[in-house]
Amino acid sequence: MKLFKTLKTQKGFTLIELLVVIGILAVLLAITLIAINPARQFAQANNTKRRSDVNAILNAVNQFMADNKGVLPAGITGTVSSIADDDGADPAEADICTSLVPQYIAALPADPLTNNGVAVTDCATVGYATGYTIVQNAPDNRITVNAPQVELGDSVSVTR
Repeated sequence: MKLFKTLKTQKGFTLIELLVVIGILAVLLAITLIAINPARQFAQANNTKRRSDVNAILNAVNQFMADNKGVLPAGITGTVSSIADDDGADPAEADICTSLVPQYIAALPADPLTNNGVAVTDCATVGYATGYTIVQNAPDNRITVNAPQVELGDSVSVTR
């Protein structure tokens, strides 16, 4: 009888109980991360910005054309061209910045993966790039602005 009186009842958790709780928390965290998938969320946000950007560029080009009796900004041809500073090194660049900024659009939007997504406000910047392309379709003279760096297998292109 004396033996039972000398043992104290211990309060607290056993190692097994702690490991079970940690295991359950790890499983719940893994399920939450899989459900949220932050990389996919960021890619979807980037694609949404691209859709907005190509619409803004095309609206500015159309407004320029409306004010100039249908004349396109210099640099837009029937060849797919990157909207970038035409420094003469690459013939496939359409420097439309000076035609559009700031009268038709406050800043020339840039792809989220180009220039860290910072829009071009100074057209005199040498070597600027937007990450977008523009082309005049030959049969119907419609303008297409495209975002070639699109993520998740989407397609971001607007034609008017």
